[in-house]
Amino acid sequence: MGYTILYIMFVVGLMGSATGVVLMRTPVHSLLLLVMTFFNAAGLFLVWGAEFLAMMLVVVYVGAVAVLFLFAVMMLDIDQELLKFKYSSYTGFSAIVAFALFIELIIAILPWKTWEKAGDIIALPIPAMITNTHLIGSYLYTQYFYIFQISGLLLLLAMIGAILLTLRDRRDVNHQKISDQVNREPSDTLRLVKVPFKKGVDI
Repeated sequence: MGYTILYIMFVVGLMGSATGVVLMRTPVHSLLLLVMTFFNAAGLFLVWGAEFLAMMLVVVYVGAVAVLFLFAVMMLDIDQELLKFKYSSYTGFSAIVAFALFIELIIAILPWKTWEKAGDIIALPIPAMITNTHLIGSYLYTQYFYIFQISGLLLLLAMIGAILLTLRDRRDVNHQKISDQVNREPSDTLRLVKVPFKKGVDI
């Protein structure tokens, strides 16, 4: 009974905070609700017995990603007038795409719900000698090894693409040339000058 109450509380909190992320007008409030969404999702993982996923969600997404987004949004000078909803030429297309994604989610969920072996798989007990972390690692690096590596490669490509998109080649800035610094001689940078007594130095 206690687990059922916790499950309902986390589900209601997750749905409410996720809805608030979309409906809030200010980005800071949306990010704070996003943090609350991650906490509720972590609570659901704890109820389901996946404590490793819950801690990873809190540490990685709440402790790193959401905080980074929050600092980035707070440093931006965003015009509040631009955040107000206005109908544009993209509104109808966005609504069509959102409706298509909703239909795809229903199509993906219905076969699982109607599958005769779905209940047996959900009720499949986890061996007592195997921890949640061990079980996740064994699946990731055995059955889903290639998918795991491909996802890491996609993240690497996304990082490289973001760097290339934000890279600016400025001609008016003196860039550092590593090869010239490594190959230079002491005589190229140092000059010994004998300074006469009570006289200055001409540079």
